[in-house]
Amino acid sequence: SSSLTEVKEFVKRLRRQTDLCNMAKTVRALLNNNSTVTVLRSGLHAIFSEQSLDVTKNLFQEKFRNPKKRQKNIQFKCLKNLVSALTSSTDLRDLLSCLSSDLQTFVIKPSRSKEAFKEQASDFMLKWNLLLSNVGKILTINRTDSFG
Repeated sequence: SSSLTEVKEFVKRLRRQTDLCNMAKTVRALLNNNSTVTVLRSGLHAIFSEQSLDVTKNLFQEKFRNPKKRQKNIQFKCLKNLVSALTSSTDLRDLLSCLSSDLQTFVIKPSRSKEAFKEQASDFMLKWNLLLSNVGKILTINRTDSFG
């Protein structure tokens, strides 16, 4: 029973690793095309300037009415930092380093215990996925050329 559990966990990790490798290959190919990156950057900047993501910001704020528990839109800060890094570099390692630094600053360091970390990390991932999903929808609907 315990061996079966370990094998299942190993298979999950291996699948995740394979998915990440395939995603990295795809992203590298896109980042190597300067015109694609330029169009993507302009689409992302337009989203921020049009404030198209205000609905998403409001969803994040609704959950945390208590100011002590309210997160200061960590996901938006991370996304804006990532877009800024995309302006200066299209190297995947640089972009991942930027995101890693933000995660260290906003999620890992503020956690005081293992439970607090798990809660904060899962909350970040849920909101990050929601944010990226909304960015994808906006790019698809309003900025088709940016979405590729």
